[in-house]
Amino acid sequence: MLEEYLPFIGLIIFGNIENLILASQGVVEGVNPRILGLLSIIAVIVWLFIGTVATEVAIQYSNYITFIGGLAIVILGIVAIRDAVRNIKSNKRGE
Repeated sequence: MLEEYLPFIGLIIFGNIENLILASQGVVEGVNPRILGLLSIIAVIVWLFIGTVATEVAIQYSNYITFIGGLAIVILGIVAIRDAVRNIKSNKRGE
């Protein structure tokens, strides 16, 4: 049973990283941590459901899905770093 999910192991890892990046973006923007946590849990449950139901259909596209997921992580990471640097610079100017 676990063997059918092995092509998606990269996407599982990327998904966890994406969740951390989105959480850091929320912290940088000053979002309420409880709301951010709740939305994060909802997103994980939705992706778990989609992943469980759609595995049979998506298995033939696993390489493409993993690539797109990895690309999204890189883009989100760049945006998060850019926003964090802007926030740090604006806080230093205000001090």
